[in-house]
Amino acid sequence: MTEIIQEPCGILLIDKPAGMTSHDVVFRTRRLFSTKRVGHTGTLDPMATGVLVVLIGRAAKASEYVSHDEKSYDALLRLGITSDTEDVSGIIDPSSVIPVHKLPSAEEVLDIAPRFRGAISQIPPMYSALKVGGRKLCDIARKGGVIEREARDIVISRLDIRPHRLPSDYCLSVTCSGGTYIRTLCADIGHALGCGGVMASLRRTAAGGFSLAQCYTLSALEEMTYENRLSVLLPTEALFDDLPAVILQPFYHSLCRNGCELYQSRIGTHFEIGCRVRLCAPDGNFFALGEVKEYENGTAIKAIKLFSLS
Repeated sequence: MTEIIQEPCGILLIDKPAGMTSHDVVFRTRRLFSTKRVGHTGTLDPMATGVLVVLIGRAAKASEYVSHDEKSYDALLRLGITSDTEDVSGIIDPSSVIPVHKLPSAEEVLDIAPRFRGAISQIPPMYSALKVGGRKLCDIARKGGVIEREARDIVISRLDIRPHRLPSDYCLSVTCSGGTYIRTLCADIGHALGCGGVMASLRRTAAGGFSLAQCYTLSALEEMTYENRLSVLLPTEALFDDLPAVILQPFYHSLCRNGCELYQSRIGTHFEIGCRVRLCAPDGNFFALGEVKEYENGTAIKAIKLFSLS
């Protein structure tokens, strides 16, 4: 008999190195796990390092449903210059360069932090993968184009600023909502200080509820046996650990898998409309993401994405 090799499935936490795109990491991961079904939950710029949540096999279907959108970063802000990309990898505007002795004092820099905490708006940078009218902003920017972008609401729940070794440099520790551009935060802080600023380095320290301590480097993964690589995969359910779990009895489990809604009055739950839950089989194993909606006969939970085939 021919042995059936089960496709790998789960979450791989990678400490992305500098100089690689997120797509480069996905390509390497496909080779490491011998599968084409690989995705990720949030792009990191090539110069950035740190937490990249990679989804393998059927777990790749979860990317659009990931409930954790808060991320944390350590960044280096460099004052006294501006660039077209808002970081040091771009073309520096010579007219923007300010001598060190004319830069704001450390006290002025530290005092600016409260202005950028909480709910604020941010205009996405031209050098980003965001699409406007079906075109990526970065593609437009590379051809010398600049278009108007609408400001987006973001939340910066933590922003700590500390002086670095050089008088022009400051360390930023940031925890923010998804969709926040740290490059733009650096540029906006520089603009508010009247001296300009760019991002000199970036390291993502947490994403999707996962931390750097849980991550593996690509080189470490490449040195492992295939079996050991499989053993470091986290279950897909870990993406939704913040959601309540609903363990279904066999009858309701079968109904749910066949696309039926499960009325809360019958299964004994009382979640609010819009709430998402982890749906589990009678043995407790996660098999789908569910959402509470209003139906003709009351509120019910219905699976919005299946992650188990059996």
